[in-house]
Amino acid sequence: MVSPFCWGCLTRLRPTPRTLLPSPSSVSRGPAFHTSAVFHAGLRPGSGRGATAVSKFRQPSNASMKKRKKPVEKSRPPPVGERKAIRKRIVLSNPNALEVEGLQELSEETMVDSRLHGTALALPVPMLDQLRAVQAFKPNQGWSIFRRPCTILRQETLQLGRFFDKVSGDGEHKGPFVKKKIISGPSKSGKSVLLLQAMAMGFIKKWVVFTIPEAQELVSATSSYAPLSEEQPHLYVQNEATAALLSRTVVANKAVLSKLRVSQDHPALSAVTPGMTLEGLANLGVQDPASAWTVFQALWGELTATAAAPGLEKNFTPRPPILVTVDGLGHWMTESKYRDAEFKLVHSHDLVLVRHFLRLLKPGGDQPALPNGGALLYATSTTMNPPSVYAFDLILKRAAARAAGFKFNDPRFPRAEAYSNIDPRVLEALTSQKSKHAQEKKLGHQVLGGVTHDEARGFMEYFARSGLLQETISDEWVSEKWTLAGGGVIGELERIGRRLRVAA
Repeated sequence: MVSPFCWGCLTRLRPTPRTLLPSPSSVSRGPAFHTSAVFHAGLRPGSGRGATAVSKFRQPSNASMKKRKKPVEKSRPPPVGERKAIRKRIVLSNPNALEVEGLQELSEETMVDSRLHGTALALPVPMLDQLRAVQAFKPNQGWSIFRRPCTILRQETLQLGRFFDKVSGDGEHKGPFVKKKIISGPSKSGKSVLLLQAMAMGFIKKWVVFTIPEAQELVSATSSYAPLSEEQPHLYVQNEATAALLSRTVVANKAVLSKLRVSQDHPALSAVTPGMTLEGLANLGVQDPASAWTVFQALWGELTATAAAPGLEKNFTPRPPILVTVDGLGHWMTESKYRDAEFKLVHSHDLVLVRHFLRLLKPGGDQPALPNGGALLYATSTTMNPPSVYAFDLILKRAAARAAGFKFNDPRFPRAEAYSNIDPRVLEALTSQKSKHAQEKKLGHQVLGGVTHDEARGFMEYFARSGLLQETISDEWVSEKWTLAGGGVIGELERIGRRLRVAA
């Protein structure tokens, strides 16, 4: 069959110019076994060894047209300690809040007045520096939303105020009474605020206040430590933490310590003179942290003395009661983050500072823990990653059972479960025994729950008077918010009250 595309049509096609086609001799050929195309090498046709690369699409071939990366500005890191200072910053005043008219202050009269139950009492302005010094305020508390810091006079606060008045009063029931109590409760129930109220009462009554604001900081391996001595290498001293404790104590109790003088012999401290004040004695440990633990022992011996040493009677004056507060007690019931020489974890009870404050809780010794009276208030914490220690939980259950009237022989008395691997050191440290002194009671346990309806109403009225809450506060409204707050949890009530509501 003849093709329709005949030879004549082929002869009419225009011939291709030879200039557009490369000559066979000009094309460089590679080996016969190479299957890649010659032009894929990126060289121009006919170029030799020094051929230039073929420019790609939209790529600048000039060196001056290369894209330059923008310089990245690296900000300087914050100075050492600035982030921690911002995280722990305490703001105690809000100038945008309204000034509450007719607001009463916490004083010797108001802290025991039952007629003020459920009302807000302002903290005295001169006392704020003392409370700051002992780190009584916490960053997660809502002090920055009011004109001035205030606190609610709840039932537990009235009980504390009556105890302080009983110890420091001049009535027939005056005496060196000692209160030992562990305060526990759910999160945001006001445990730290109750300790703050106790510190404020201690400053009002001219007591000497010792505080451990965060018990976790003593066992988290954030401060230096060393063996106590060659005779006791299993005990460890924390000089920097002890010096910080002395510094807080001196600043907060300067008015009391400056009036008391040394009345005991201290051969281990050559810089102590007979006429030195207790303020000067404590400053020795602040200025020289290497001797902080020795200075702390000397200061504690001076404050717990009931009589002067021979030859120093003229320098002796009656010592005031002592208040000791510890927040986050549960962190002391397990092993710390420190390591010994064999790289084993050091138990928290082997730290001499922790050991000292734990021994105060255990009654039954030959000498009372606080011979001149005072209070030991230790609170548990639920916000700083508290460890779960079965022995400590058992101690709290047993203390609650004793408060309810159950004896050890009662079958309802809490017992340790079988194979519970309980820590015997915790049981030994907090096991309550019958004290040999009538004015020193057993270790108590107080579960801090929610506030009552009357206390919740006073708390919400204080929000309204400060301009933060524009609502008609009635009994039905208070009952509703009390229920939403988990049965009057003070922290949840604060979260509800700080939501600004603008009236339509």
